[in-house]
Amino acid sequence: MTAPGPSGPRAQAPVGAAYRPELQGLRALAVGLVVIYHVWIDRVSGGVDVFFLLTGFLLTGGLVRAAERGVLDVRLQWSRTLRRLIPAASVVLVATVVLSIAVLPQGRWAQTIREIAAAALFMENWQLAADSVDYAARTNMTSVVQHFWSLSIQGQVFLLWPLLVAVVAVSCVGSPARLRPRMTAALASLFVASLAYSAELTITNQPLAYFHTLTRLWEFALGGLLALTIDRIALSPRARIAAGWLGVVGLVACGAAIPVADVFPGVAALWPTGCAALVLVAGRTGSRAGADRLLALGAARYLGDISYSLYLWHWVLLVAYLAVTGEQTVGPGGGAAVILTSLGLAALTHHLVERPVLRRQADGRTGYRIAAAGTTAVLLVAVTWQVVGVRPPEPDAMAGDAAHPGATALRTGAVEPAPLLPPPVSIYDDWVRIEHWDCRSMAAFPMNTCTLPATEPPARRVVLVGDSHVQQLSGALVPIAQQSNWQLTAIIRGACPFSTASEVVADEADCLAWNAAAMDEILAMHPDTVITLASRDARAGLTEKTPPGFVDQWRRLDAAGIAVVALRDTPRFAHSVPDCVQTRPDDLDSCGIARADVYTPAPPWTLLPDVPSNVTFIDTADAVCDPERCPAVIGNVLVYMDDNHLSATYSTTMAGLLADPLHAAVER
Repeated sequence: MTAPGPSGPRAQAPVGAAYRPELQGLRALAVGLVVIYHVWIDRVSGGVDVFFLLTGFLLTGGLVRAAERGVLDVRLQWSRTLRRLIPAASVVLVATVVLSIAVLPQGRWAQTIREIAAAALFMENWQLAADSVDYAARTNMTSVVQHFWSLSIQGQVFLLWPLLVAVVAVSCVGSPARLRPRMTAALASLFVASLAYSAELTITNQPLAYFHTLTRLWEFALGGLLALTIDRIALSPRARIAAGWLGVVGLVACGAAIPVADVFPGVAALWPTGCAALVLVAGRTGSRAGADRLLALGAARYLGDISYSLYLWHWVLLVAYLAVTGEQTVGPGGGAAVILTSLGLAALTHHLVERPVLRRQADGRTGYRIAAAGTTAVLLVAVTWQVVGVRPPEPDAMAGDAAHPGATALRTGAVEPAPLLPPPVSIYDDWVRIEHWDCRSMAAFPMNTCTLPATEPPARRVVLVGDSHVQQLSGALVPIAQQSNWQLTAIIRGACPFSTASEVVADEADCLAWNAAAMDEILAMHPDTVITLASRDARAGLTEKTPPGFVDQWRRLDAAGIAVVALRDTPRFAHSVPDCVQTRPDDLDSCGIARADVYTPAPPWTLLPDVPSNVTFIDTADAVCDPERCPAVIGNVLVYMDDNHLSATYSTTMAGLLADPLHAAVER
């Protein structure tokens, strides 16, 4: 797979070698900003975007020069890339497995294993992209390998770029002068197309855009364009000095001035990439006043040398530190410990793993052998962890038995401690699985309505409609419906309560469209009763409310002659409740919340003057709280599966407490 190159004059001098001090210093600055912002400032900087630009700069320059000499071997290039990336990444991932088993709550193990496997295959960005559009995955906690998303994109580009250059080189056989112009045109087209797509997707779905490979290609293309044109950029000495410092100061200020995690990678990402480009254009000024003098210092260059390993280690250690301490952020002392430990491990990894592998004599297959060995080791360790540690134990108990009464214990009194249900290792997957019911597509929106299977004509037809809190409350309704011969149909969309407004994300078009379609479905079905939420946002600070949009929907149903049963929303916490339970088994009380901090004695709907007469309210507070607290564990059952959703297991135990008021409301 050697791409032929045009015959003719030798290529220009190697760009990477000429700019090596500045490149290493720029790498050091970028990784330093990433680490500092992650550890101490709890924000995202634009450092990753600098890595992408530098990758495009170096990769394009090297590949084009090889193509000009007629020695571009795509398979050899891939082999060299694998030799550079795989060894350190594999060591960090295997160590991450060991560290995660030691410090992470069991509920986070399954997610961690999935992401470690994705990281080993350079697919972590797509795993996170999939999670960003999967509401059920939004309960995922910050992963110890989440930072591998950027390495995954770089790995994908390392595979794509040689093919791109090879295709352009083949088109230029016999025409040596055309290679650089055509490559410039190809990169310019890629830059424009990717930047336009990035800007559009960032507006419509920023979480997906952040991890999407296609929204990031323009940053690599910009680096490539710079590599092909930098020798033709002529600046005066003063302009070069100014450009260098403007780039450095701009990079430092980027994370502080821009909410990177919320607006990248759209047009805003031109800030850090443009700043990095300015530093490279400034080059070596030869002036004591130039920023390059700072970037070329020995310490900066060494930090640039170990920057890859430092990037790999710092996030793993940061998340592990937070898991051990139970804190949300790192203080000055803890942050210093994380950074110093990261630097030490990065130096060891660089000198004991990266450099020895790169020094060894190698042929074109060495990189593939190394990649196979390293990736296999990581996947083998992850699979072993999955089989041994994550598989839930065979149940010898079930919710509702004498040892696990769940919500019933609020009436009958405390029970003797017993192993918790659901098993902590599977708590984050404890959803009410309405997708296993009989489902069909909605008429006016690309989602399903799902009906609980029944064997005989129903006595009542009941529709559950709303967000994921309604979905989890349906766990209590299923046994009631089955015993009462009700037909139960669920119309559910995460983060979108049943309202005439978009309550979670203001003016979200999809939520508004879904609510309109849900109302159309209900009016067409004309059920006897609709069950939905009566309130939302019940959290510390007494923020619970009944939005006007809820009441507007109830009025429309009243006009259609459809009864409404409105359930009080369940509490939201500032922390992962199951994680707290697993890390503080001797202080479970601290994992709950005082009832008076989250619920007012008079629910918010009692303050409304214009509630339509078709609505019956059921206050669920007594099904999740005792008179003083809303506990994390009730009757040896975990009440919550994350920081705001009831566990399906606990919800089923609420049936006995809600049966009488529900029967009275539905069968009135």
